[in-house]
Amino acid sequence: MTLHIALVGAESTGKSQLGVDLLDHLRSQTRLRCALVGEFLREWCEREGRTPRPDEQRSIAEEQWRRAEAVAADHDLVLHDTTPLMTAVYSEQLFGDTSLHPFALRVQARMDATLLMALDLPWVGDGMRDGPHAQQPTDRLLRRALRDAGLGYSLVSGAGPERLRQALNALGPLLRPHLGREDGLFGRLLQRGEQLGGDWRCERCDDPACEHAARLLERQPRA
Repeated sequence: MTLHIALVGAESTGKSQLGVDLLDHLRSQTRLRCALVGEFLREWCEREGRTPRPDEQRSIAEEQWRRAEAVAADHDLVLHDTTPLMTAVYSEQLFGDTSLHPFALRVQARMDATLLMALDLPWVGDGMRDGPHAQQPTDRLLRRALRDAGLGYSLVSGAGPERLRQALNALGPLLRPHLGREDGLFGRLLQRGEQLGGDWRCERCDDPACEHAARLLERQPRA
C-alpha cells in the first residue's frame, strides 16, 4: 500500500523546497520507491499568466489528486506538494466559497501524514502570490479545516536542515515499520530500540539521538 505524505501551508512557507529535500533524503537512504507530485495550481497560474476564477478552482483541485493517484500506482511513497485542501482553502479565502471542502477533506483523510509549514520563513514574492498579509488568514483557515475534520498534522518549522530534520522526526513513527536494518534512514532508531530492549519509542520525540534515550542507555546494566 502506498504511503501518502502531505505538505500543506500558506504561500512562501517552504513546501516545495521541503518536498525536494525529503525526496532526495528518502531516495538516498531507503529502498522505498518515492515520488514528489508538484503543485498543479502553480503550474496552472504560470501557464495562464493569472490566478484562477472561482469556477476554475474545482478542476484544479481534481487534477491535483488525479496526478497523485497516477503516480501512486507504481510508487511506495508519494509526497504531495500540495493537496486539494490548499485549493479549497484559497477558494474560501479569496471568494468565500467552501464548496470544495467536502472533496478536499475526503482526499486529505487519505493522507498517512500531514506536515503543516510554520510561518517562520522570510517572504519570497514571485509575481503570483498575494503577499505576506495573506499568510496568517490562510494558516487559520487551514488549521480550522483540519481540526474540524478531525485530521491530525505535525507542525514543521526552522530553515534548511532544521526544517528537514523536524519533518523526518515527525515521519519517524510512520516510516519505521516499512524500513529494514539495511536502510540508513531511521536505522539508528531500530538499533537504539534493541539496546533499550525491544521496540523502544521515546514518549517525547522520535529523535534516535535524543537526550531522553541517551539517559536511558546510561542506566542500562553493562554486560
